[in-house]
Amino acid sequence: MPLSGEAIRTMNYVDDIAVTLRRILATLPELTPEERDRVGEHIRASDPSYSAVLQALETEVEKA
Repeated sequence: MPLSGEAIRTMNYVDDIAVTLRRILATLPELTPEERDRVGEHIRASDPSYSAVLQALETEVEKA
């Protein structure tokens, strides 16, 4: 079954997120331990989180 334009756009957003995460990983060695802690706190506090989006996706799949 072919994908809708919306599904393709959403998958492109995921690709954009992956690029951003690779950039974050590449930067981590340059940060001090304190800075890494702060970045980690910031990521954990972000809303919605990556895991929350996955959970919502799985919930929608179960509804279908």
